[in-house]
Amino acid sequence: MTNPYLVWRQLCLVVLSVATAVCGLSIANQTNPPACRCMPQDPCWPKDYQWARFNKTVDGNLIATVPIASVCHLDSFTPYDQSQCAQLQSNWGFPETHYESSSSIMAARFTNLSCNPFSSKSSPCTIGNYVQYAVNATDASHVQKTTDFAARHNIRLVIRNTGHDLLGKSTGAGGLAIWMHYMQDISIVDYVSSHYSGKAMEMGAGVQSFEANDVAYNAGLVVVGGNCPTVGLAGGYSQGGGHGQLVSHVGLAADQVLEWEVVLANGKLVTASPTNHPDLYWALSGGGGGTYGVVVSMTSKAYPELPTVSGNLSFSDTGVSRDTFFAAVAMFISILPSIGDSGGATVWWLTNNTLSTSPTTIPGATATLFNSLFSPLIAFLEQSNMRYTYYVDDFPTYYDAYQTMSPPDNITDQLAGGRLIPRSVVEENLADLTTVFRNIVERNPGLLISGVMVNSSRVAYPDNSVNPAWRDALMNIVIGAPFDYTEWESNIAPQQVITDVLMPTLEELTPGSGAYLNEADPNQMDWQQAFYGDNYHNLLAIKRKYDPGHRFYAPTAVGSDAWRVTDNGRLCKSHGY
Repeated sequence: MTNPYLVWRQLCLVVLSVATAVCGLSIANQTNPPACRCMPQDPCWPKDYQWARFNKTVDGNLIATVPIASVCHLDSFTPYDQSQCAQLQSNWGFPETHYESSSSIMAARFTNLSCNPFSSKSSPCTIGNYVQYAVNATDASHVQKTTDFAARHNIRLVIRNTGHDLLGKSTGAGGLAIWMHYMQDISIVDYVSSHYSGKAMEMGAGVQSFEANDVAYNAGLVVVGGNCPTVGLAGGYSQGGGHGQLVSHVGLAADQVLEWEVVLANGKLVTASPTNHPDLYWALSGGGGGTYGVVVSMTSKAYPELPTVSGNLSFSDTGVSRDTFFAAVAMFISILPSIGDSGGATVWWLTNNTLSTSPTTIPGATATLFNSLFSPLIAFLEQSNMRYTYYVDDFPTYYDAYQTMSPPDNITDQLAGGRLIPRSVVEENLADLTTVFRNIVERNPGLLISGVMVNSSRVAYPDNSVNPAWRDALMNIVIGAPFDYTEWESNIAPQQVITDVLMPTLEELTPGSGAYLNEADPNQMDWQQAFYGDNYHNLLAIKRKYDPGHRFYAPTAVGSDAWRVTDNGRLCKSHGY
């Protein structure tokens, strides 16, 4: 039997020979703007011919969402295919499965399991919290036309790139997405301004870390990028701060940005720099993505390539007491300040039984320095008869070290909470910090702690909107719990434990600190202060200046408290706005 809904979806992209009158008034002309964004079931939702006409204005780049997991369901958009479903299930954990899709995201919790490849084939496959449509934007005009269409028809607008997203900003029920993935222009330039003169990289919003690394390497340069090579650089990564293995050496990703090219809510394309729209430049440089405008490109500093040392260490509790294992954990943490002071960074993981780094990297240093930093811990492990593995190597370039030591990560589909840990806590209260870590992993089976150690204030940094807590932090900590794809309700309790029990213990130990807005608890109660610090009120004023109609919305983004999401995913104005 033909699926009538699938037929309707196909008709949405067919140009019909009907009148071209636009249904509804422009948002700007309405004296009483609607309280909620339109949804597909509403009379205000655009008609088929309007979608078809809009598709022509964006050069045929409008994509009606068909969830990629639809092949795993009988009553679906596409025919059920057992072999294709099995292949999708086996590839679900790889980022490319999702960043090559116009609708799929990596944090499945924000899909509300709308179309899940791991549920039974007889369970429904719906669009649900996936965006309804996406425009494959390949130039700024596509962004401008999509922003205008969404405004005229009161549709929720979503800005998405790779789908690397722990807080649900790249999807939304009834949404029209601007998909930035194929804005791939990239070049090395000699940048000259009153603030900086030197090598820089111009990159479109869709450029990913591995692509920027390749171009930089071929020019004998390095650029700040993510620990995960598939992260998009100009989006929420750099706009939210952006950590990585070069941060102690040259600063956060946001600290590198020389200018942003951005489409505003009114459709105007502007360049934001320290001398042109300086307030917008300040806000975009650390104040979070998806809320002030749509960044279509950025220009960031590039630095000369350099020899780099990188290595891994892991040890376990096999054959030793719990106290001995956590004494080793404490010793590892005590080494981190010295690594940061040397210009290095460490990515590490702690479970109830194992600690591992993946990796520790020090640009410009050698294995001699690396070994001297880790030698006290190695000696302790050997004296305690602890099982461990240790590897370190000198690489001719940072690129070689990154390619060897930082393979692609799996998707970020865990339940999470995050906190920035000040250096002072490590240096003055290490015993209590270790006890908190120990309690988290011992009392909560299956949970892990991941850490990224960087020293973002080791070098001079510009005046930007990066959360001030970053400047005092030694590391970003994320508590992760496994996500259950088969039983949605089973995810509720673990997240509540993270939010209500575990995060408060870290917050009590780190008063006045905050959280990295890209890797945090989406249920953080005081998110305005935790994610943005004392910058929030200035950021909100800038948001209102450049987006007075609140066209841009993303969960926990600046100004997002003007809206609420109802039980069916509808985006509505909050009471009082």
